[in-house]
Amino acid sequence: MILSYRSRKPDILPDAMWTLDNKLLAEKASAIVVSVQPGDFRSVDIAIEGKLAISVMAGINLATLSRQLGTERVVRSLPNAAAEVRQSYTPWVASPNLSDEDRVVADRIISAWGEADELRSELDVAYFTGLTGSGPAFPALLARAMARDAVTRGIDPMVARRAVVAVLKGAGALFQRNSDGPEDVVKRFVDYRGTTSAALEAMIASNFETAVSSGLEAALARSYLLGSDEGKAD
Repeated sequence: MILSYRSRKPDILPDAMWTLDNKLLAEKASAIVVSVQPGDFRSVDIAIEGKLAISVMAGINLATLSRQLGTERVVRSLPNAAAEVRQSYTPWVASPNLSDEDRVVADRIISAWGEADELRSELDVAYFTGLTGSGPAFPALLARAMARDAVTRGIDPMVARRAVVAVLKGAGALFQRNSDGPEDVVKRFVDYRGTTSAALEAMIASNFETAVSSGLEAALARSYLLGSDEGKAD
């Protein structure tokens, strides 16, 4: 494995080869993962001369990637922060020139970050920028709201934190074990007419789902901005 960096060498992966020379990286690697801030991509000096490139940048489309990197073998993927613990969900889309062999290599690399699906359209990938690319941020926002409410009621902050983290972990484990989807789970709790039903109905009445939809729309709009000239750094 060979990795490049711009200013300070990261204190990770001590067994990897690190370099400041992108041209050296392009020469030695058979597949290149491109991971920089989208606004910085324009200044990246690397031409990989037909090799396989896998982007993890939001907002940079396949045509732009292909033109700047000098290859028609391009994959656009959107992992999230949970890739750090190999629990990301990563949608990806390929350029028309990708071979079956390239797809196998790309899927093997991307699946190392967690679960993955190849999508048919870049428009779908753009939408997933918010839905899954934001990753743990959405449950973290919910957890923060729950913990803050507990603290206002006199609960110790550390106890509140452990409680909400356990709730999220348990929910994830249940979804993995059961075939029920979110719609089924919500309906089951609402139909039970207990305390959870009261909580869900109050949240729904407070436009919880509208707020989520607005957030996803904002993420989609930002992804388009990142790929435009307006969103690029000067």
